[in-house]
Amino acid sequence: MHNPEDLKAGKLPAAMLARLLSKLEIGDPRVLLGPRVGEDAALIDFGETTLIAKTDPVTFATDRIGWYAVQVNANDIAASGGDPRWFMATVLLPEGTEPETAEAIFDQMRDAAEALDVSLIGGHTEITIGLPRPIVCGVMLGEAPKGAALGTGGAGPGDVLLLTKGIAIEGTSVLARERATALKEAGVAPEILHSAAELLFEPGISVVRDARAAREAGGVTAMHDPTEGGLATALAELADASGVGLEIEKAAVPVLPETAEISRALGVDPWGLLASGALLLATRPDAAVRVLERLERAGVPATRIGRATEPETGLRVQTPRGTKPLPVFERDEVARTLEA
Repeated sequence: MHNPEDLKAGKLPAAMLARLLSKLEIGDPRVLLGPRVGEDAALIDFGETTLIAKTDPVTFATDRIGWYAVQVNANDIAASGGDPRWFMATVLLPEGTEPETAEAIFDQMRDAAEALDVSLIGGHTEITIGLPRPIVCGVMLGEAPKGAALGTGGAGPGDVLLLTKGIAIEGTSVLARERATALKEAGVAPEILHSAAELLFEPGISVVRDARAAREAGGVTAMHDPTEGGLATALAELADASGVGLEIEKAAVPVLPETAEISRALGVDPWGLLASGALLLATRPDAAVRVLERLERAGVPATRIGRATEPETGLRVQTPRGTKPLPVFERDEVARTLEA
């Protein structure tokens, strides 16, 4: 019998993950930043540089899965203040997979890596018993100059919060590709479906350019890559890691037109939808305009969406109907929708 408290698809609950991580002890003094809830990557002292290490699987999508795997792992290196350099992948394929599928996944990883100037340096492949669909688990290594790496936990009260592009690029593309029939039946126009599916490439789910431009401007105190759980979860993770409260202007958060249409059709909340492709930044108050201008010159649209506050103020969203708590999503809206 199913227990309603059993774990569901998506991230482990944050409280549970924090408890599990609290049991770990890192004895190596070269580990500058180890595993913590909300942090994008680990930081390791390599002398003149800082090694940045990240692992992330792609489990929701089946179409273009190799491309996703490289991009989402590169994003976390960039959000940690570094440049992605080396990628490894574990590719798990169901029994009966056609050889063309394996070739396509490798081609996708190669193309994505070449576009980012990343080297594919190894990994593992296997046909896995009982697997319903392909899964790719990536490991990305990158580097930053000594002292230049950033964590999610660097924001302080008064810092300005910026968001690049808008929400929710990856989640919208995944739903357009994986639920095309249901969306057509719900009345979503073919041109909207096509545009939504192509969000994977334009504007794309990479935030490498966003992060580079922001760090060149200076004054950035924290960066975070919104993924599972969407913008709402990313905001909560940044606040928790930094020990701050947040005040967000709901009307200032850009929701892509395709996202709004697909969310309406499927009963999805964009704030809880897989949001790779947007970069969440905290900047010193005196640097916000400079960072926005630098992003604009790099061709990256960005918006001021709020500010960090003292922790006792909590996580608040200003709406036309007053102040409300930041919404909480125990699981990503993509996971909920695909499971249904």
